[in-house]
This record gives sequence, C-alpha cells and structure tokens, in this order.
Amino acid sequence: MARRRKGRDINGWLVIDKPSGMTSTDVVNRVRRLLDARKVGHGGTLDPLATGLLPLAFGEATKTVAWVMEGDKTYRFTVRWGERTDSDDAEGEVVERSDLRPSREAIEAVLPRFVGLIEQVPPAYSAIKVDGQRAYDLARDGEAVTLKARPVRIDHFELVDMPDADHAVFEVGSGKGAYMRSLARDLGDALGCLGHIAQLRRLAVGPFTEEDAISLDSLEQGEHCAAAVEQVLPVETALDDIPALALTEPEAGRMRSGQAISLLSRSQAERVRDLEPGDTVCAMSGGKLVAIARFEAGELRPVRVLNL
Repeated sequence: MARRRKGRDINGWLVIDKPSGMTSTDVVNRVRRLLDARKVGHGGTLDPLATGLLPLAFGEATKTVAWVMEGDKTYRFTVRWGERTDSDDAEGEVVERSDLRPSREAIEAVLPRFVGLIEQVPPAYSAIKVDGQRAYDLARDGEAVTLKARPVRIDHFELVDMPDADHAVFEVGSGKGAYMRSLARDLGDALGCLGHIAQLRRLAVGPFTEEDAISLDSLEQGEHCAAAVEQVLPVETALDDIPALALTEPEAGRMRSGQAISLLSRSQAERVRDLEPGDTVCAMSGGKLVAIARFEAGELRPVRVLNL
C-alpha cells in the first residue's frame, strides 16, 4: 500500500502573487511547507522572471487544474528594443543587436498582425518536449532547438506606454499556450529593431484576478498562515463558466461511485432543456461539487469525481 503523504487536508484555490526570480515549482513547494498542505499543484507555469498570478490548487482542486489552464489570460510586459536574446527575455544571452528604435506609429501599425488566431513558434527555452526531452534542457546544453509553429489565440495586443526609446509596455489577452516571449521577439522582428521581454506580469488567469491574490511575503509571516487558509477559495471557483446541475441525493451517490445517471425520461426534460450533447456541467448536491460531468447520449457521465 502506498504511503499517504503527510499534511493537512485543504481543498480549494489560493492565488499567489509570484515574485520575480522564483520558479512556479519553488512557490508550490514553499506554500506547501508553510501551510502544511498534503497536496498542492499550480494552474499554469510562470517563467522565473515573471511576476503575478499563480493560482495554487489544494487537495481536490487539483482535479480542476485543467479547466484553469484552458482559461483566458491577461499579461502586461515591457519589451526592450534593440536586442535579441537566446531565451527571448532578459535572462538570456544577447545574440544580436540593432540600433533601430520604433516609433509609436510604427508599433501600432503592426500590432493587428498579431491579433486573432496566429501561428507562433515557441521560445527555445520552453517546456515543450523534443524527442522526449524538454526544449529548455536541450538549449541549456548548447544544442540547437527547432520548434514548430503552432496556432495560438491573441484576443488583444495593446501598446500601453513608451517610457523611453529603448522600451515599450504592452497588455495582451490570450488563450491557452501563447508565449509572451515569442510575441515580443516576433514584434521586434516585424519592426526590424529586434526585441525581448524585460519584465512580465500576469494580471489574470481563468476566473482569477489580482483582487484574489496574496503576496508570498505576507504568507511567509507566520501570523498570516491561518488567515491564508481562510482565504482559500472553493474548488468550484475554477469552474465559474460551467453551468451547475443539481442532483438528488441518490443521484449524487451514484455519481460519487463513478456511475452515469440517465436523464432520458420525460420527467427529466426540464433539467436538460439547456444542455447539448457533449456539454460539461458541475454536478452539485447539498451545495457541494460532486463531480465534473458530461452530458452524452441522454446520460450524465462523471469526468472527474470530487470527494468534498
């Protein structure tokens, strides 16, 4: 029998305002120790250079991480013009320079090229696997890394500020899998001046915003740990855009056992009136999330069962 991990059972989400210089895994491990939590994961990696929202999933909330990672994201970042780096951010080595600096008019003229469904080549220093190995491991070993372009969705890409000739600040809303470092690199190439990210902050991810965040510094002050547990958001917070469907207690019992529930009878017509085949719902009972379920062939089938 596998040994059960020690620690407290905490279920829900805690949004950390990640400081620069730490990996997402570093934050997870530190918070796990601080709160003595049995099980913790995160809802989307941030680069060590980046700051901002890092949602942490505790206990049963780890079963909902995929829905957060699929959610929309908002970033604000500063581009440093005139330099290309091997990592496409300020942590890398400069590999090419340019004396050209873009005007506001030039920047705003090319931004529409990067909005919508676009093809994007991820940075060489990324977690994408190449022949079973992480691209960043290959790049750090000095190997040439060639990654294929893939489609990503950019909802908006706005110039926010130009503090000096060498820098410009942007805000971007995107879907899953978009790399801000690639946007900065490609924008610099389009303008003919080169560029890389000097600063990066995530402002929102899925349903979480800066209003939900707690700083790691405040959490590390012992007197705030108990308060931090009280700030843990319910598991279903991550699923706020998924409709809820109330179950009877017998139905909830079957769902908890991993069984599908038939909704084909006439008496069920009103309950499923707004559902289409393939729709996902939050199956609820007594105000608690029982399962994330999918409506298929007249049945409600559990996708992830939660023990709350």
